[in-house]
Amino acid sequence: MAARWELVVAELVAERGDALVRYAMLLTGDEEEARDMVQDALTATFGRLRNGFEVEQAEAYVRRAIANRFLDRARRGQRWRRIAPLVGERERVDSGSTLTGERLDMAARLQRLSPRERACIVLRYDEDRTVEQVAAELGISPGAVKRYLSDALGKLRGMLERERDRDRRADGQTIGGGL
Repeated sequence: MAARWELVVAELVAERGDALVRYAMLLTGDEEEARDMVQDALTATFGRLRNGFEVEQAEAYVRRAIANRFLDRARRGQRWRRIAPLVGERERVDSGSTLTGERLDMAARLQRLSPRERACIVLRYDEDRTVEQVAAELGISPGAVKRYLSDALGKLRGMLERERDRDRRADGQTIGGGL
């Protein structure tokens, strides 16, 4: 007979597994990395905490573990990007993800934000969390969350404006060039 924690894991993966992968994919921008991150988070969460919680609580622990792993990987990546030119390595070019249309555009924009800004945006707007919930999940103050959200929204707004201007110029060149 399966232990109680094994039943909770099975139920969590069956009911919320896709949502956890989507959450991780918005953070990472890569489906394979997102799936790996969810697996790592599940292993870490249930390796320590095996008894005494239900699926909803387990999901909260796993989401926190995903966010922590994302931020840890981002910090390691930043350190690597600083030293890579010194050792002659080139950055890996992503082949893309399975996201399409507007979600792909937004995922690309999110990748240009800092890891903390990205985590705050995803938790607040994609996961529909309150500022206080985002702060608790990331282990930072509500004021810091507000600052990250404000900075990120300003950057996203700027990105959208530049894209619209570029599209308008391209449309103008096509019309003017075709006359």
